[in-house]
Amino acid sequence: MSAASPTFVIAKDTPKEDLGGGISRQILGYGPEIMIVRVWFDKGSVGDVHSHPHSQSTYVESGKFEAFVDGEKRVLGAGDSFYIAPNLDHGAVCLEAGVLLDTFSPVREDFLGEGN
Repeated sequence: MSAASPTFVIAKDTPKEDLGGGISRQILGYGPEIMIVRVWFDKGSVGDVHSHPHSQSTYVESGKFEAFVDGEKRVLGAGDSFYIAPNLDHGAVCLEAGVLLDTFSPVREDFLGEGN
């Protein structure tokens, strides 16, 4: 199990990871049972449909997204959110450039590089 992130995370000092396809992410904080990640999307970028064993709650900070969760699609904008239970298929298409805040439980070990 990974160690926790520092108690205070300063966004301007925290690196972003380019995921390709107009998407980048920044890990803002985590411990064994929770993780929060900011994800930037360019217009037209696609978060491919996938699933994972983590619970996920996502808040739309800005932009507009077509979110897909377990066979249902909704268009969401700033201030909206959605919840994904473990192992459900989900993804998103960015309709207007924006940012999502993803919270996972437990921590997404697969997002952490060596030394985290």
